Amino acid sequence: MATPRWKRTLYVLFIAQLFTAVGFSSIFPFLPLYVKALGATSGLSIELLAGLVFSAQAFTMMLASPIWGALADRLGRKLMVERAMFGGAVILLMMAFVRSAEELVFLRAVQGLITGTVAAANALAASTVPRRHVGYAMGLLQVGLGSGVALGPLIGGFVADLYGYAAAFYITAAMLFLSGVLVWWGVEETLDPKEVRTRASLSFLGEWGKVLTTPGVVSTYFMRFFSQLGRMTIVPIVPLFVETLVRDTTHLNTLTGLVVGCSSAATTVSSVFLGRLGDRIGHRRILAASALIAACLYMLQSHVNAAWQLLVLQSMVGVTMGGIIPSISALLANYTPVGEAGAVYGLDNSIDAGGRTLAPLLGSVVAYSLSLRATFISTAVLFLGTALVALRFLPAHIQPVESEKAA
Repeated sequence: MATPRWKRTLYVLFIAQLFTAVGFSSIFPFLPLYVKALGATSGLSIELLAGLVFSAQAFTMMLASPIWGALADRLGRKLMVERAMFGGAVILLMMAFVRSAEELVFLRAVQGLITGTVAAANALAASTVPRRHVGYAMGLLQVGLGSGVALGPLIGGFVADLYGYAAAFYITAAMLFLSGVLVWWGVEETLDPKEVRTRASLSFLGEWGKVLTTPGVVSTYFMRFFSQLGRMTIVPIVPLFVETLVRDTTHLNTLTGLVVGCSSAATTVSSVFLGRLGDRIGHRRILAASALIAACLYMLQSHVNAAWQLLVLQSMVGVTMGGIIPSISALLANYTPVGEAGAVYGLDNSIDAGGRTLAPLLGSVVAYSLSLRATFISTAVLFLGTALVALRFLPAHIQPVESEKAA
C-alpha cells in the first residue's frame, strides 16, 4: 500500500526540521564568544553587541514573518520553506567571514528577515495534513525541532573547539542547504488556482484582518505570546539561580546545561504523545491542563533549595511544554481554512518572535527589581493566565474546515 502524500510530506518536513534545528542551534553556545573574538569597531560594548546578536534576529523575524506568510498563500508554502532554508544557508555561510561584531549583528538581523523555517514548515504541514491528524503532525515537527536544538549545541561546540568558529558556520550552512534540497526533492505541493486568485485579490492587511477575525484565533495568538514569554523569561536567570543552590560552582555550566537540556528532552518526548491525545480528546483541553500544571510547577520552583529539585521540576515543565506548543499550532490549524495557513503561521511566528524579544528583558527586570525567585512566580502567573484564556475564550466546539486535498 502506497504511503499517503500527506505522510510523505510530513516525514520529509520532520527530517528537514531536525537538520535545520541542528544547524541553527549549533552556533548558539559560542555566539557571545564569537562576538568577543571579533571585537567592536564602533565603540559599542561587547556586552551590548552580544545581546544584539540574539535580539536583532528575533526583532526582524517578528517584522518579516507575517509578510512571508501572506506570500506563502499566494506563491506556495513549499517555496517559502525553500526560501527560508536556502536563504539561511547563504546568510550563515557569510557569517564565517565577518570581520567585526557589528557585521555579525547585521547579518543576524538579515537572518531574521530571510529565515523562519519553523513557521514555513508548520504552514506547509497544516495545508497538507488532514485536520484529524494535525495534532500528531505538529507534535512530530516539534520532536524534530526539539531533537535538533538538543543536538546542535553539542555539535557546534565540539566543532568550534576543534576547528574554530568558522567551521561551525560551514556545517550549519551545509545542513540548511541539505534540508532545502530534501524539501525540493521530497515534497509535492499542488496549489488550487481558485485559492491563489482569491488570496491575490486581498491585500496583506485584508488577509491578516480575515485571519484575526476568525473565532478563537486572537485568543490562541494571545496564548502563544504569553506561553513563549513564560518559557523564555527565566532563561537569563537560570545560571544565576543555579549558582545560589550549590556550594561548589566548579561544574556550574554543566549543571545549568543539564537543567535546560532535560527540560528540552522532556518536551521532545511528550510532544507526539500529547499531540495524538489532543487529536482524540481536543487540543483545548490539553492546552488548558498543560498550562495549569506548568503554572503550579513554576510556583514550586520559586521554593526549591537544591539543584536536583530544580532539575526535576524543570523536566516536568518540559513535559507540559510538549502539550502547550503543538496544541497551539493545532488549534490554529483547526480554527482556520487550509488556504490561509501561510498567513496564520506567519503571524504566529511573528508573535512568537515578539515573545522571545521581550522575555529576557522581563526576566532581568523582575530579577533585578524583586528577586531571582520572583521570576518563577511571574512565570507561573503567565501560564495561569494562559490556562484561564484557554478555558474562558477558546471555542469549546468547532467544526474544522477539511479540504478535499487534505482528506
